[in-house]
Order: sequence, then C-alpha cells, then structure tokens
Amino acid sequence: MKIGAGRVVPPFRVMDVARAANERAAKLKPGEPKILRMEVGQPGTGLPHEAKLAVQAALQSGDALGYTEALGRPTLRARIARHMEDWYGVETTAARIAVSFGASGAFSLAFLASFEAGDRVALAAPYYPPYVNTLTALGMHPVVLPCGLETGFQPTIEMLDALPEKPQGLILASPANPTGSMLAPAELQALCRYCDENGIRLISDEIYHGLTYGKPQASAAQFSASAVVVNSFSKYFSMTGWRVGWMVLPEDLVRVTERLAQNMFICPPHIAQIAAEAAFACRDELEANRATYQAARGVLMAGLAAAGFARFAPPDGAFYIYADVTGRAADSVAFCDQLLATRNIAATPGLDFDAERGGRFVRFSYCAALADIEDAVARLKQPS
Repeated sequence: MKIGAGRVVPPFRVMDVARAANERAAKLKPGEPKILRMEVGQPGTGLPHEAKLAVQAALQSGDALGYTEALGRPTLRARIARHMEDWYGVETTAARIAVSFGASGAFSLAFLASFEAGDRVALAAPYYPPYVNTLTALGMHPVVLPCGLETGFQPTIEMLDALPEKPQGLILASPANPTGSMLAPAELQALCRYCDENGIRLISDEIYHGLTYGKPQASAAQFSASAVVVNSFSKYFSMTGWRVGWMVLPEDLVRVTERLAQNMFICPPHIAQIAAEAAFACRDELEANRATYQAARGVLMAGLAAAGFARFAPPDGAFYIYADVTGRAADSVAFCDQLLATRNIAATPGLDFDAERGGRFVRFSYCAALADIEDAVARLKQPS
C-alpha cells in the first residue's frame, strides 16, 4: 500500500529518548538510582496554583466546556493582547491573537498560512527539529544556515545575503532551543527590517520568553507588523501537557489562519484555555520558578565544566545547555545511550538539532527539580 509524504520525516529523537527512559525506569530494581530526566524541556514545577483553582471551578460549575471559537476564547485572546502591551509595549487587538493547540499547532498553522509547497524557509542550525520536519512534511524547503559561537548560534543578515536567492521565509528563535542563545533587541530589529524590505515572512519563536538570565528580551511584534509571533504556555507558564499556544498575527493572515484552524483543529482544548487565562495571575509563582531554573543553570554549568565538558556556550535563556562531547564517544547518539545505560541520565543527542554537526553535541535540559540537577552533576563526575 502507498505511504504518504510523511515517510520522509525523521523522528523527533528526544521523544525516542523519552520512550527509552520510560522503559528503563519501568525495569528499575529496588535500590537502583532513579532515571534523571534531562532530555525534554518540560518544567518540573507543574500547573500554577491559580490555574489549578480555575480548572477546579470550571469542572464543578456544570458547564459543558464544549467547542470554543477556532482561534480561542475571546477573554483569553484579550488577555494575551494585554500581555503583549504589558511586556513589550506593543498595542494589538484580540482580533490579531490566535490561540492554538500548543506552539506545535501554531507552527503548522503559521507555515500553511504563510507559505506554499516549494517555498524556501531559512533558519539557523542548530534548530528545533519540528521546524525542519514540519516544513518538509508540508512540501516546503528548509534552508539551513550553519551557525556557531561566533554569531551566538543565531543567523545574520550577511548569511541571508549570501544565499543564491532570497527565501520566502525566515524562522528566528530567541531564546533558542537547543542553545539558549538570544538575539539582542537591535539585532532582532535589524532582521525584522531586512525581512520587511525583502518580502520575507518572519516567523518568530518566542516560547521561552520570560526565561532569561540577564539579557534583555524583545518581541518581533515590536519591530514588524508583518511578522508572525509564536508563543506558548508550556515553558514560562509551566503548562506543557495542557497544549495551549498562541500567535500574534499580521492582519493579512488572521482570516487565513482561522479557516485553517477551523478545519485542522476545530479549537484548542476549552479547559486548557481556562487554565491558561488564570495563569497570567501567577506572576510571583512563575518568577520563583524562573529563579529555580537560574540556580539549576549555575549548578549545571559549573558541574559540566568540572566533569570535563568544557566546550559549551553559556545559555542566555530557556533551560538547556548544548555541550560538545567530542572525544567522549563515537557520536552523540552513542554517548546518550551510554549515559542512560550506565548513569541513568536521559539526555538528547545533538543530531536532533543539526544533521551535519550534531553528532558532536548533547543537549542537557535543566528544568527538572534542582535536587535532580545536583544528582546528575554528581553522576557525571563519576569515573567511567
């Protein structure tokens, strides 16, 4: 029987690592050290308190909690618009906000609304794998820009100018996954201007906003009316499993995106939207979470250096360290397999993020409990 275009899409290896870690955890014998989960970007802090109360009240109210509008509950869209003004000074309307089935759903909608099959979309490597894999599944062509420490793992205008032809799109991520790198506001502004002047649709991944450690953050919405901003309640708001993301859309993409959302998703989960709206009232709790990640960041940076992992860029944001493991294993996949088998540490091989150079790198996530990060450092320091 025929298999569709999805056959060309590679696995999202972090999910394979998560499955292997779950299988190993299920077979642990009493007294064996637990599996330390450093493979996924899933906050260990859980649903914020006010969001829990809102969910409880909604479930006890007797309301049907049926379909919402395709682009989300009007009150949530209005609250997100206010958030954009509070955080960035951007005045927008609820009509330009689209609530989505997680940021993953937002990217599918953004790509389909912005591009056609055959279009070229540029992005930096290392990158979040579903960018490339989703574009490929949709018949679009990722144009990978190899980036390194010299540019902070971020693309530059010079890289775009060096391409044989201008792409139809550009994806930016700041803070980025897997490196935690950030664009300075002036750099983001310059890239936004470049895209506007050259007819390039900018997709700005801002799902790690709020999780920064000293550098200023800026939104593409501050600099471009044509950019698509993607954000999520998964990371700063600690709501991964609730699957609620959002977009700030240019006016010319609002109705296109709404039609796509109606047909592809019907609407985001109703109860999760209620939780998301309430999560905005939890700023003190969320900032305490961020402080915990910052402490874990310091512990892991010092611990990796002490354990012989000297080559990595200090992350400006998010909750990942992208470390060079050259000389420790034949490749990062073998190294991660060895970590899980001998140290009960689950980590993600860099090939997920860079098909050409990722064999040298491993991504360690530090959003688990601080005690787990400290335990992981102790295990990494153990002699082989």
